[in-house]
Formats: sequence, C-alpha cells, structure tokens
Amino acid sequence: MDSVGIGEAPDAEKFNDLGADTFGHIAEKMNGLNMPNMGKLGLSNIREIQGIKKADKPLAYYTKMQEASNGKDTMTGHWEIMGLNISTPFQVFPNGFPDELISELEQKSGRKIIGNKPASGTEILDELGKEHMETGALIVYTSADSVLQIAAHEEIVPLDELYRICEIARKLTLDPKYMVGRIIARPFIGEPGNFTRTPNRHDYALKPFARTVMNELKDNDFDVIALGKISDIYDGEGVTEAIRTKSNMDGMDKFIQTFDKEFTGLSFINLVDFDALYGHRRDPIGYGKALEEYDARLPEVFEKMTDDDLLIITADHGNDPIHHGTDHTREYVPLLIYSKRFNGGAELPLRKTFADIGATIADNFNVKLPEFGTSFLKDIQG
Repeated sequence: MDSVGIGEAPDAEKFNDLGADTFGHIAEKMNGLNMPNMGKLGLSNIREIQGIKKADKPLAYYTKMQEASNGKDTMTGHWEIMGLNISTPFQVFPNGFPDELISELEQKSGRKIIGNKPASGTEILDELGKEHMETGALIVYTSADSVLQIAAHEEIVPLDELYRICEIARKLTLDPKYMVGRIIARPFIGEPGNFTRTPNRHDYALKPFARTVMNELKDNDFDVIALGKISDIYDGEGVTEAIRTKSNMDGMDKFIQTFDKEFTGLSFINLVDFDALYGHRRDPIGYGKALEEYDARLPEVFEKMTDDDLLIITADHGNDPIHHGTDHTREYVPLLIYSKRFNGGAELPLRKTFADIGATIADNFNVKLPEFGTSFLKDIQG
C-alpha cells in the first residue's frame, strides 16, 4: 500500500515530519474509515484507528515497522523491504535541478528545457503544454521523490526520441553529486486545455546497490512476479515476470489473477494511487475512499488463497495528506501477515527494519538471507 503510514517514526523530527500520521489523520477527516476486512486482520490492534474496530481474535499476525535506512522515498523503502540498508539518501530537488545539469541535458538532447521545478504531472501540462507544442522545448519537473521527469507530446517529440533523451538524462544523473533515483518519460497527447498522459510512460531507475532477496529467489529458480511499478523500482533485478497496472483497482485485478497462475515464489504489488493521486495532492477524502475501495477487494484475495499462500500487507513510507507541503512523511508502516493455516493471529514485536520482510521470505524459500533484517518465520508458525 504505497505511502500508507501509521504514525510518526521516532526520528520524524530529523525529516521535518513531527506529527505525521497518514492513517490516523485520514480516519479523522473521514469521520471514521470503513475497512472491516483490514480490521479483522488486526489493523486497529496495531494502533487504534477511528472507525475500525479492534479485533478480539485477529486473523493475522500484526505489528508495525520502523525504517532503518536514511530516507523516506519509494526506492529506499522498497529496497529495504527486500533486504538492503540505504545509508546515503537519494537526492530530492525541491528547488529544481542544478543549472549545470539542465544545460548539459539541453546540449546533449538538442532541445530547450522549460519547467524545472517540483510539480503535479497534470498541472504542469496545463501550465506549459501549449508552450511545449509551440517551441518543442522539453518539460522537465520533479516531485517529492528522487525523480527527474520529462514530459513531451507524442506528436511533437516522437517516443523514440523521448526515450533516447531519458537515457541521456539517466547517464548524466549517475554522477554521485546528483544521485537521482529515477528518470521517467512522461509522454502525453491532446490539445491545450485537454491533455492526457499516455500509457507509454517508461522509468529508468538505478539498479539496487547490492543483491536483494528477489535476486536470490530468481537465481534459485523461484518465480518473482512484479506488478505495477515494482519492476521499475528494482530496475528489473530479480524479476521473472513484470505486469503493468493502470490503477489501484486494476492492480488488485491483476494481483488476484496471479492466484490462478502455477507459480512458486513471490507475487509483489505496489498500489501507487494512494501516494500519487491522494498523498502528494493532499487529498485526505480521496485517500480515505481509496483505502475503503482497497479493503472491499480483500475478500476476493482471501477466497483465492490456499494453505500454501502467505499474504503480507505493508507500506514503504508515509504520505500524510494533511501534513505540510507535498512530501512523503517519515512514519512507521503497518505489517499484517495472514495465512489460512493460522489458527488466529497475535502481536509480533516491533520490527526495527523493513528488511525483516525480505529476511522472512528468504527464510521461507531457504535461499541466502540478506545481510540486514531478521526473519519472523518461526514466530508465525506457532
């Protein structure tokens, strides 16, 4: 659940995030969340959330996790989940990218650059799309994540050229002084006042700095099915099958379909709408409705599960939609672990790193454990 934090982390002040509470503040704005299925698993047993009853007999093992790495972005959280510890944070660019980088990208691409600031991907098209169409200048912008995004109209800048320019940007930003996590091609179509981003987005991510649990699974002939932006986040490392998704609900459709596949290994999904559509845009009501829609799909997951399946629900950071700015927030994240084999769940000790998930998955499949993280497999086997 991308960005679904559950209260400020102990080091929140260091990240200017004192008081952040994604789940709690959304529940307050909604006058209570209607999430009975997460409630049955034990969500309010982790920390009581308005509208969600504590379960007398939770179905899942439950706790919360604290991020150990130095950061609060998508790649840091995900890489830590799969066993890494990121000590040097990816850079973010709240004032736009350095003039030196922009000049070099203009020179090597042969096109002028406009924008160069943090912005919503739709709003910047409304602001600069007409100028782009008239001049051919590339729209460059960033977000609270470590990303350099390049938007271009498909009829003005052909896709092949846009992708080539993004590859140039990727090479330029490998320089340690920039440390940009992802370059994203953002093609769009339409006319001024009616622009639409197309599905031809392409991400150019850094490769993880070390092997992850996904690499160990793949190299030992296990399946690693990456849904949504998972493959992009790991730059394809350790992925045996990548499946694109268009939205949270499309993601849930495709995730549920993986239960019908004959596979042994990991099915790993990121539901990005929570973060991209509601957290960054500071829309607590939209965020709350999205959480309730997600909860309503869980019975389909439970129905498909067999005794061989283990469901792990968590998040990668927070993004409190009533917090200041539009940035991610440094928070604990929930952890719910459910299997039909369980005769009820129980509370697990607080996890001091997201890498405990990767360690548990590695332990389960008897592959090399990551350097970071402690398996909780024995704790959920009764």
